[in-house]
Amino acid sequence: MSSNESVFSAEDFHLGADVFASDGKEVGKLVHVLVGDDYTLRAVVIKESIGFSGRLLSPGSLLVADQVIVPRDAVKNVTHERIDLNIDSAAVRRLPPYLTYREKSETVGEELEDEAGVLGSGPEIPNWLEEVANKPQDELEIDRDENVMLGHTGKKFGTVKDVLFDDDQLVGVVLRPEGLLKKEVILPRRFLDRSDDAALFAKLDEKDVEQLAPFAPKE
Repeated sequence: MSSNESVFSAEDFHLGADVFASDGKEVGKLVHVLVGDDYTLRAVVIKESIGFSGRLLSPGSLLVADQVIVPRDAVKNVTHERIDLNIDSAAVRRLPPYLTYREKSETVGEELEDEAGVLGSGPEIPNWLEEVANKPQDELEIDRDENVMLGHTGKKFGTVKDVLFDDDQLVGVVLRPEGLLKKEVILPRRFLDRSDDAALFAKLDEKDVEQLAPFAPKE
Protein backbone atom coordinates (compact mmCIF):
# COMPACT_ATOMS: atom_id res chain seq x y z
CA MET A 1 0.00 0.00 0.00
CA SER A 2 1.43 3.37 -0.96
CA SER A 3 1.77 6.16 1.60
CA ASN A 4 -1.05 8.24 0.09
CA GLU A 5 -3.61 5.46 0.35
CA SER A 6 -5.89 5.10 3.34
CA VAL A 7 -5.28 2.29 5.80
CA PHE A 8 -7.92 0.05 7.28
CA SER A 9 -8.90 0.46 10.90
CA ALA A 10 -10.35 -2.29 13.06
CA GLU A 11 -14.01 -1.44 12.54
CA ASP A 12 -13.90 -0.46 8.88
CA PHE A 13 -14.60 -3.85 7.37
CA HIS A 14 -18.21 -4.95 7.62
CA LEU A 15 -19.49 -8.20 6.17
CA GLY A 16 -22.45 -7.17 4.04
CA ALA A 17 -21.04 -3.74 3.08
CA ASP A 18 -21.90 -2.40 -0.39
CA VAL A 19 -19.08 -2.53 -2.95
CA PHE A 20 -18.58 -0.04 -5.79
CA ALA A 21 -16.26 -0.07 -8.80
CA SER A 22 -14.12 2.96 -9.65
CA ASP A 23 -16.61 4.08 -12.31
CA GLY A 24 -19.32 4.38 -9.67
CA LYS A 25 -21.25 1.22 -10.52
CA GLU A 26 -22.52 -0.85 -7.60
CA VAL A 27 -20.98 -4.31 -7.81
CA GLY A 28 -22.57 -6.12 -4.88
CA LYS A 29 -21.80 -6.93 -1.25
CA LEU A 30 -18.83 -8.17 0.77
CA VAL A 31 -19.49 -11.78 1.78
CA HIS A 32 -16.08 -13.27 2.72
CA VAL A 33 -12.59 -12.17 3.64
CA LEU A 34 -9.62 -14.40 2.84
CA VAL A 35 -6.58 -14.29 5.13
CA GLY A 36 -3.29 -16.15 4.92
CA ASP A 37 -1.29 -18.20 7.43
CA ASP A 38 -0.06 -14.97 8.99
CA TYR A 39 -3.65 -13.61 9.15
CA THR A 40 -2.83 -10.93 6.58
CA LEU A 41 -5.68 -9.97 4.29
CA ARG A 42 -5.17 -11.62 0.89
CA ALA A 43 -8.46 -10.87 -0.85
CA VAL A 44 -12.14 -10.16 -0.39
CA VAL A 45 -15.01 -12.03 -2.00
CA ILE A 46 -17.87 -10.01 -3.43
CA LYS A 47 -21.30 -11.39 -4.22
CA GLU A 48 -22.49 -9.50 -7.27
CA SER A 49 -25.94 -7.95 -7.28
CA ILE A 50 -28.54 -9.50 -9.59
CA GLY A 51 -28.25 -6.49 -11.88
CA PHE A 52 -24.46 -6.52 -12.09
CA SER A 53 -24.19 -10.29 -12.59
CA GLY A 54 -26.94 -10.44 -15.22
CA ARG A 55 -29.22 -12.65 -13.13
CA LEU A 56 -31.89 -9.96 -13.38
CA LEU A 57 -32.18 -10.85 -17.08
CA SER A 58 -32.10 -14.61 -16.51
CA PRO A 59 -33.77 -15.28 -13.13
CA GLY A 60 -34.15 -19.02 -13.76
CA SER A 61 -30.51 -19.70 -14.59
CA LEU A 62 -28.62 -22.33 -12.60
CA LEU A 63 -25.15 -22.17 -11.08
CA VAL A 64 -24.37 -18.57 -11.97
CA ALA A 65 -20.84 -17.73 -10.77
CA ASP A 66 -21.80 -14.50 -9.00
CA GLN A 67 -19.05 -14.41 -6.37
CA VAL A 68 -15.73 -12.96 -7.48
CA ILE A 69 -12.30 -12.75 -5.83
CA VAL A 70 -11.06 -9.18 -5.48
CA PRO A 71 -7.34 -8.98 -4.59
CA ARG A 72 -6.41 -6.86 -1.63
CA ASP A 73 -4.57 -4.38 -3.88
CA ALA A 74 -7.81 -3.60 -5.73
CA VAL A 75 -9.46 -2.32 -2.51
CA LYS A 76 -9.08 1.46 -2.41
CA ASN A 77 -11.21 2.72 0.47
CA VAL A 78 -13.15 0.97 3.21
CA THR A 79 -15.80 2.31 5.54
CA HIS A 80 -18.27 0.40 7.66
CA GLU A 81 -21.02 0.58 5.05
CA ARG A 82 -19.09 0.91 1.76
CA ILE A 83 -16.05 -0.43 -0.07
CA ASP A 84 -14.62 1.39 -3.09
CA LEU A 85 -12.40 -0.45 -5.56
CA ASN A 86 -9.66 1.07 -7.69
CA ILE A 87 -10.75 -0.96 -10.74
CA ASP A 88 -13.74 -0.27 -12.99
CA SER A 89 -16.77 -2.49 -13.54
CA ALA A 90 -15.31 -4.00 -16.74
CA ALA A 91 -12.24 -5.14 -14.78
CA VAL A 92 -14.43 -6.57 -12.01
CA ARG A 93 -16.24 -8.72 -14.57
CA ARG A 94 -12.88 -10.18 -15.62
CA LEU A 95 -11.99 -11.26 -12.08
CA PRO A 96 -11.95 -15.01 -11.37
CA PRO A 97 -15.04 -16.61 -9.82
CA TYR A 98 -14.77 -17.70 -6.20
CA LEU A 99 -16.97 -20.77 -6.54
CA THR A 100 -16.80 -23.35 -9.28
CA TYR A 101 -18.67 -26.63 -9.63
CA ARG A 102 -17.47 -30.15 -10.30
CA GLU A 103 -19.05 -33.55 -10.57
CA LYS A 104 -18.97 -35.96 -7.66
CA SER A 105 -19.80 -39.63 -7.47
CA GLU A 106 -23.33 -40.60 -6.37
CA THR A 107 -25.79 -43.41 -6.34
CA VAL A 108 -28.54 -44.05 -8.89
CA GLY A 109 -31.12 -43.06 -6.29
CA GLU A 110 -29.43 -39.69 -5.81
CA GLU A 111 -29.44 -39.14 -9.58
CA LEU A 112 -33.20 -39.65 -9.71
CA GLU A 113 -33.67 -37.40 -6.71
CA ASP A 114 -31.63 -34.67 -8.45
CA GLU A 115 -33.69 -34.84 -11.62
CA ALA A 116 -36.94 -34.48 -9.70
CA GLY A 117 -35.51 -31.64 -7.61
CA VAL A 118 -34.25 -29.60 -10.54
CA LEU A 119 -37.43 -30.01 -12.54
CA GLY A 120 -39.69 -29.14 -9.63
CA SER A 121 -37.92 -26.53 -7.53
CA GLY A 122 -35.76 -24.29 -9.69
CA PRO A 123 -32.24 -23.03 -9.03
CA GLU A 124 -30.75 -25.56 -6.60
CA ILE A 125 -27.39 -27.28 -6.88
CA PRO A 126 -27.92 -30.90 -7.99
CA ASN A 127 -26.53 -33.63 -5.76
CA TRP A 128 -24.13 -34.71 -8.49
CA LEU A 129 -22.31 -31.35 -8.32
CA GLU A 130 -20.32 -29.84 -5.48
CA GLU A 131 -19.06 -26.31 -4.88
CA VAL A 132 -15.32 -25.76 -4.86
CA ALA A 133 -13.77 -22.57 -3.46
CA ASN A 134 -11.13 -21.10 -5.76
CA LYS A 135 -8.47 -20.37 -3.15
CA PRO A 136 -5.15 -21.83 -1.94
CA GLN A 137 -5.15 -24.29 0.95
CA ASP A 138 -3.26 -21.82 3.14
CA GLU A 139 -6.04 -19.21 2.98
CA LEU A 140 -8.78 -19.14 5.58
CA GLU A 141 -12.27 -17.98 4.62
CA ILE A 142 -14.20 -16.03 7.26
CA ASP A 143 -17.91 -15.49 6.72
CA ARG A 144 -20.79 -13.82 8.51
CA ASP A 145 -22.82 -16.34 10.57
CA GLU A 146 -20.00 -18.89 10.39
CA ASN A 147 -19.97 -21.22 13.39
CA VAL A 148 -17.23 -20.81 15.99
CA MET A 149 -16.54 -23.93 18.05
CA LEU A 150 -14.91 -24.24 21.47
CA GLY A 151 -11.70 -26.01 20.60
CA HIS A 152 -12.43 -29.40 19.10
CA THR A 153 -15.00 -30.33 21.73
CA GLY A 154 -17.88 -30.22 19.27
CA LYS A 155 -19.57 -27.50 21.34
CA LYS A 156 -20.68 -24.38 19.49
CA PHE A 157 -19.38 -21.14 20.99
CA GLY A 158 -21.30 -18.75 18.73
CA THR A 159 -21.31 -17.26 15.24
CA VAL A 160 -19.26 -14.63 13.44
CA LYS A 161 -20.94 -11.24 13.06
CA ASP A 162 -18.04 -9.25 11.65
CA VAL A 163 -14.27 -9.00 11.22
CA LEU A 164 -11.78 -6.53 12.70
CA PHE A 165 -8.68 -5.39 10.81
CA ASP A 166 -5.73 -3.15 11.64
CA ASP A 167 -4.52 -2.09 8.19
CA ASP A 168 -4.32 -5.48 6.43
CA GLN A 169 -3.88 -7.58 9.59
CA LEU A 170 -6.83 -9.48 11.02
CA VAL A 171 -6.94 -8.64 14.73
CA GLY A 172 -10.08 -10.53 15.66
CA VAL A 173 -13.69 -11.32 14.92
CA VAL A 174 -16.89 -9.98 16.43
CA LEU A 175 -18.66 -12.98 17.90
CA ARG A 176 -22.32 -13.45 18.70
CA PRO A 177 -22.28 -16.04 21.54
CA GLU A 178 -24.91 -18.75 21.84
CA GLY A 179 -27.99 -17.65 23.79
CA LEU A 180 -30.53 -14.89 23.22
CA LEU A 181 -29.40 -12.60 26.01
CA LYS A 182 -25.64 -12.77 25.46
CA LYS A 183 -23.90 -9.68 24.10
CA GLU A 184 -21.43 -9.62 21.22
CA VAL A 185 -17.79 -10.02 22.19
CA ILE A 186 -14.41 -9.67 20.52
CA LEU A 187 -12.53 -12.92 19.90
CA PRO A 188 -8.87 -11.89 19.44
CA ARG A 189 -6.91 -13.46 16.61
CA ARG A 190 -4.56 -15.29 18.99
CA PHE A 191 -7.45 -17.51 20.08
CA LEU A 192 -8.34 -18.58 16.53
CA ASP A 193 -7.23 -22.05 15.60
CA ARG A 194 -7.12 -22.70 11.86
CA SER A 195 -9.12 -25.68 10.71
CA ASP A 196 -11.45 -25.97 7.74
CA ASP A 197 -13.95 -23.66 6.08
CA ALA A 198 -16.92 -25.31 7.78
CA ALA A 199 -16.19 -23.52 11.07
CA LEU A 200 -13.66 -21.53 13.04
CA PHE A 201 -12.20 -23.05 16.19
CA ALA A 202 -11.43 -21.03 19.33
CA LYS A 203 -8.56 -22.11 21.56
CA LEU A 204 -10.54 -21.37 24.71
CA ASP A 205 -12.01 -23.18 27.66
CA GLU A 206 -15.56 -22.41 28.77
CA LYS A 207 -14.21 -20.65 31.86
CA ASP A 208 -12.27 -18.24 29.62
CA VAL A 209 -15.30 -17.14 27.60
CA GLU A 210 -16.56 -14.73 30.26
CA GLN A 211 -13.23 -12.87 30.13
CA LEU A 212 -13.66 -11.75 26.53
CA ALA A 213 -14.17 -8.02 26.00
CA PRO A 214 -17.66 -6.93 24.89
CA PHE A 215 -17.88 -5.39 21.42
CA ALA A 216 -18.65 -1.68 21.67
CA PRO A 217 -18.64 -0.14 18.17
CA LYS A 218 -17.96 3.55 17.77
CA GLU A 219 -21.07 5.67 17.28
